[in-house]
Amino acid sequence: MPGHPDLPPLVFLHEGLGSLGLWRDFPRRVANALGGPTTFVYSRAGYGYSSPVSLPRPITYMHEEALEVLPVLLHDAGIDRPVLIGHSDGASIAIISAGAGFPVESLVLISPHVIVEDRSIAGIETAAVAFESGDLRERLRRHHADVDVAFRGWNDVWRSSAFRDWDITSSLVSITCPVLMIQEERDAYGTLAQLDVIERGVSGPVTRLVLPGSGHSAHIDWPDEVTEAIVRHLS
Repeated sequence: MPGHPDLPPLVFLHEGLGSLGLWRDFPRRVANALGGPTTFVYSRAGYGYSSPVSLPRPITYMHEEALEVLPVLLHDAGIDRPVLIGHSDGASIAIISAGAGFPVESLVLISPHVIVEDRSIAGIETAAVAFESGDLRERLRRHHADVDVAFRGWNDVWRSSAFRDWDITSSLVSITCPVLMIQEERDAYGTLAQLDVIERGVSGPVTRLVLPGSGHSAHIDWPDEVTEAIVRHLS
């Protein structure tokens, strides 16, 4: 969505089960509140109605997105020095990208993860049960062309024993841009220790917004509060 050329462009990076559609109206809400910057929202390969992928995904799938795929997409879209707004896996991709030195104006990290916690794995296991025997498969089917690839490509990697050592804290030290972190206090996929690690690790200014609740999507549960926080952060 092209916008005002004098405003930093916004790039939205969805979660591990997300897609363009699952952001709902949040990107438009944020863009309107900021005065209409260029806004880029997309589904990564294997999600939504983007190109299919083969499984299993590699343990390095977020690094590949950040270091190989995202730079090409932004170049082709003519986007330079964006504000990366990432949710969950998308927040990790944003951290890896900024930490590798790609030009970024600012980071907005919603329910980010930089290490694997016991709570993360417990949440992943609960999601697997909901997908196999609950209604999660049908709810996701409305948003993904291949719901099994979208789910398995994320869930199987996180549940693998090799992924327990996944750690992107080394990416933090090179991040000098302003960072806004947002999370609900009892997030089912990570504790507030994730925010603590990020705040200690980055070199730039950090702001955090911790909201009540146990959800993993603060921008859906608290859209007004999250939008206002982003506007303050980018002002």
